[in-house]
Amino acid sequence: MYKVVDKTFFSDNVVKIEVEAPRIAKARRAGHFVIVKIGKKGERFPLTIAGADRDKGTITLVVQTVGVSSRKLAALKVGEYITDLVGPLGQATHIENKGTILACGGGVGVAPLLPIVEAYKKAGNRVITVIAARTKDLIILEDQIKEFSDELIVMTDDGSYGRKGLVTEGMEAAISKEKIDEAMIIGPAIMMKFAALTTKKYHIPTLVSLNTIMVDGTGMCGACRITIGGKTKFVCVDGPEFDAHQVDFDEMLLRLNGYKEIEKSAESTYLKENKDDFQI
Repeated sequence: MYKVVDKTFFSDNVVKIEVEAPRIAKARRAGHFVIVKIGKKGERFPLTIAGADRDKGTITLVVQTVGVSSRKLAALKVGEYITDLVGPLGQATHIENKGTILACGGGVGVAPLLPIVEAYKKAGNRVITVIAARTKDLIILEDQIKEFSDELIVMTDDGSYGRKGLVTEGMEAAISKEKIDEAMIIGPAIMMKFAALTTKKYHIPTLVSLNTIMVDGTGMCGACRITIGGKTKFVCVDGPEFDAHQVDFDEMLLRLNGYKEIEKSAESTYLKENKDDFQI
């Protein structure tokens, strides 16, 4: 059992949870994820570790309520417990001094991007970060990202904060000013697709994290099969990070939509049977 020691709401359906997990906090590196289960019969689902405090023995998870399991996790109160927490899992981000890094995060993708930005900066890189969301209220972890960024560009679709426009427009602004040696992109699949097309145009080596497609996190279920450069890979064991210019994003988008109706039905049933204060 893993105790929730702190909880902060970023918005109506995005929450940051700090959890006691000393062994994971000690072993975790940028890019790693955990598998979470709420209740003995709960669903296993993956979440990237957004931060860790070795001294306190805690890890930080950022949760967006998009279905039954994420709602159950987000509903936990400080002092309550996560039933099972397994990790750290996956391949850690390969960090070295490459020069100038363009780090791009969309929506809750900013959470897993944070430890990577921190690691790149501590390795001696110049880091330009672009974070984007639909509106000002959905921008998260701005101050924490800014701490490890030499330059921060904030984009909102509606112009309510930062610059008006998509993440790709912020990327173009950064690329037009200086040479970028490597890019890292994390966010919704459709955002990563077009961000990757942007860096491909300029021949910038680019990594993406495909954690959104994972399910069981051990390579056994096969749900996270993707095509990378014409070869089948499993996100949870071979990744979650891959060469963005080799990913078949159209295939990934189709797979992500495969269970939408079932997920909506399960969530509807859950909301009818349980009191839930979260809004989507």
